[in-house]
Amino acid sequence: MEEIMGYRIGFDIGSTTIKAVVLDENNQICYKSYERHKAQVRQKALDKLVELKKYTKEPFKFAISGSGALGLCEQGELPFVQEVFASATGVSKLYPETDCAIELGGEDAKILFFQGSVEQRMNSTCAGGTGAFIDQMSTLLNMSLEEMNEASLNYHRLYPIASRCGVFAKTDIQPLINQGVDKCDLCASIFQAVVDQTITSLAQGRKIEGNILFLGGPLYFMSGLRKRFVETLKLSDVQVNCPETAINFVALGTAICADQEYTYDELYKALEDLVHAPAKLTESKPLFESEEDYQKFIERHKSHDAKYAQLKDYLGKAYLGIDSGSTTTKLVLLDENDAILYDSYTSNKGNPLDVVLEDLKKIYETNPNIKIYGAYATGYGEELMRHAFHLDGGIVETMAHYTAARSFNPEVDYILDIGGQDIKCFKIRDGHIDDIVLNEACSSGCGSFIETFAKSLGYDAKEFATLGLKSKHPVDLGTRCTVFMNSGVKQAQKNGACIEDISAGLCKSVVKNALYKVIRAKNKDDIGKHIVVQGGTFQNDSVLRCFEQELGLEVIRPSIAPLMGAYGAALYAKKLHRTRSNVLNYEQLVKFTHKSQSVACQGCNNHCSLTINTFNDGTRLVAGNKCEKMVHNLDTKKEELPDLYKIKTDMLDAQKKKFKHNKKIGMPLVLNNYDLLPFWTRFFDSLGYEIVWSTPSTKEMYHSGQQSIPSDTACFPAKVVHGHIQQLIDKDVDVIFYPCMTYNVDEHQSDNHYNCPLVAYYPEVIAANMDFGKTKIVYPFINFDHDATFAKAICMHFEKVGIHFSEKDIIIAKNAATNEYEAFHEQLVKEHLKAVAYARENNHPIIVLCGRPYHLDPLINHQMNQLLTQLGFVVVSEESVPRQIGHKVNVLNQWTYHARLYQAAHYVVDNKDMNLIQLVSFGCGIDAITSDEVRDILKDGNKFYTQIKIDEIDNLGAAKIRLRSLKEAIAQRKGV
Repeated sequence: MEEIMGYRIGFDIGSTTIKAVVLDENNQICYKSYERHKAQVRQKALDKLVELKKYTKEPFKFAISGSGALGLCEQGELPFVQEVFASATGVSKLYPETDCAIELGGEDAKILFFQGSVEQRMNSTCAGGTGAFIDQMSTLLNMSLEEMNEASLNYHRLYPIASRCGVFAKTDIQPLINQGVDKCDLCASIFQAVVDQTITSLAQGRKIEGNILFLGGPLYFMSGLRKRFVETLKLSDVQVNCPETAINFVALGTAICADQEYTYDELYKALEDLVHAPAKLTESKPLFESEEDYQKFIERHKSHDAKYAQLKDYLGKAYLGIDSGSTTTKLVLLDENDAILYDSYTSNKGNPLDVVLEDLKKIYETNPNIKIYGAYATGYGEELMRHAFHLDGGIVETMAHYTAARSFNPEVDYILDIGGQDIKCFKIRDGHIDDIVLNEACSSGCGSFIETFAKSLGYDAKEFATLGLKSKHPVDLGTRCTVFMNSGVKQAQKNGACIEDISAGLCKSVVKNALYKVIRAKNKDDIGKHIVVQGGTFQNDSVLRCFEQELGLEVIRPSIAPLMGAYGAALYAKKLHRTRSNVLNYEQLVKFTHKSQSVACQGCNNHCSLTINTFNDGTRLVAGNKCEKMVHNLDTKKEELPDLYKIKTDMLDAQKKKFKHNKKIGMPLVLNNYDLLPFWTRFFDSLGYEIVWSTPSTKEMYHSGQQSIPSDTACFPAKVVHGHIQQLIDKDVDVIFYPCMTYNVDEHQSDNHYNCPLVAYYPEVIAANMDFGKTKIVYPFINFDHDATFAKAICMHFEKVGIHFSEKDIIIAKNAATNEYEAFHEQLVKEHLKAVAYARENNHPIIVLCGRPYHLDPLINHQMNQLLTQLGFVVVSEESVPRQIGHKVNVLNQWTYHARLYQAAHYVVDNKDMNLIQLVSFGCGIDAITSDEVRDILKDGNKFYTQIKIDEIDNLGAAKIRLRSLKEAIAQRKGV
């Protein structure tokens, strides 16, 4: 480092911490600190200056950096250094051999590349894969950060977990917790998610290689996180450096860059003025105008209290309901008159079995003679509870909540249940569930959303919720996800908003998220007139008041709002179970033990990550399976229902083997190639070539190509393409053919026949971002509509890689391929009709499982078709639906695959025994149009609309709830 005279001070104020470094006259660090500021940024900066006075000589040079400092610097006219510049300066001066620096902070993540010119990649508004994300996960697991780190070093298996934000990750982790997965595996998987987020979303296609410098608190404090980076990137020990200054590095770089001189008194006054600066408050309506207003609200909702009875001396029949939810476990014991003998609402703390075990013991200890005549479970942990405690049955969550709501208001026509991380909305028509809406993978409008903020601000959830009632100016935080809201809350604090206003603002956001992002209500009539709200979140009077204010309606909130799932399960047990329950008795509970083991299923190529739960009585529960190979005994014969997804897969496999030649060309089995495989196999066969297709997607294949993915906003089916191309490169094929296609095959069912932009032009993304080595890629723009231009493009581009075709031969091959393609699709329609006939002969409901051709890929569809056949549905696909004429749509219908969706929706309306499920990939903007149109077609035909959003994460807890709910709703409508 060059010689610099005088002392220098650098502050780095991040989203959660403040770091300070003092350099002396010899450029040696004489002071450094790393502390959480708990959102008290200005006061903490002033306190820090007072603390370091004794380490500094006047005058000194001073500067501030960090995401939490920009507003402070603007208002106080203090010198600001952009944090990436500060990091880059520090690395260049102190560690010049560095090729890449990875810095993870509280809500910020950065990668600096130093090979060639300095290039930086930084997260913008998403804090997925940062310290805040890890903090949220530690709260969910009820573990300290130190415990998480230690546990991660002893893992045996990694599970796929999203790290785009804590909300998605909770959706993935909670089913694993409920399955009993070892916490060591969960902790390592969370760290792996951070690594994957850094590689795919932050690096955006640029390889992380060479000498790596790890910076920031999470990487410094967590050796387990560093280990996941090292193993994933295949780094050696000599390539990795995590210096002692890693947690203070931006502050150190800021000190090096500081060039504005201050005396202590000058800087103290500037910071003190900022502390006392007036707050910027927004004008908004308070939740209650007066105490009298609040008391009227309380009295009105007291009228919906549940009945209670004494457990101790009860001698009649009792009925047990257990709701094992995403973050909490609820338990209700009813008497014969539906009065509550015992109830419990407890945080899972990462182990829901222990919670229920203690509750059941308490029931028996209070009344050793209790006679339980029915015990049912519901919720994410339903299966685990049923097997562990020998319950009599289970009920899907939606039916449990409807059963409970109906007991409070028989005329209920809309139920909104907001739980820990789930939102469930049911519209009731003619006494049956008519429409079901669940949050797909975002829980920003849920209880854990508020609870996480409460804990981060030093409050428990109940105390925090109460504060909102006193708010005079609720902060407007909009309707954003948890990660974005973190920044909004902190900015409100920096602007001087009090904790009461923040609490009320968060409650308003919960309500707006539920209404406008999940339900997507256009007006009050979309909701209903007899509304029952339930779930733990509605115990919060602030949330309830915000909901009523937003709708302008009075609603019913039962006194047992958080227990409604368990209450409904107990009512269901009473209705269906007439004999003594098989639930464990007290002696069996005392001896109860549980062990879980993670294994990879070898039953097929999916290699599902299974959790085998073993209980002390020898019973076992296999969780995580997508088929029943590990569940049923081999001698158990079960009817195999027709499944067009499986049938088409077999047809494609046969097509691949149909033509054999010595000369070969590689093609990736991705996107539109799932539709055009019959065309291309026959086309190149006519030219004397055999296609070497990439194999169906696997997680390993996806990860092999993830470093070349340039955008995190692309849909997962597009991201998978990189792995397929990499596989073909690894196979040493000489040439890969992957054409760009603006237009699809014209099926004369739409105004035009475009491919979506990603399908049409992704070959160009591949060509620009992947290292092909000796393999050549041919990616011409082709158009099936014009033989001459098609032939010319094929000939010209293959000529460039030394393969010669005549245009005449190309046209002959194209005609033969077209015939093959049409024959293949005609066979699909025949298989469809056979499946429908079988379903009708054997009285099975039919699901048209709609998506796009690439939803046939088992990694992309997560074997949703198998889940449906296990539930007793016959499955057909949108592309197998017989072509129809005359149906109109209300959108510009110019996409081939979308036209198939609309046709399928009309087809379902025309067939009473069919229902439709639409598979939608995250990142597909066009599906904002298709899903609304398909929904409208089905609703006009009095049919259910079910949408399943899917991505690379395959924990299907929410999807299973939707599918079971749909089955129950269909049965109810038929009167079964």
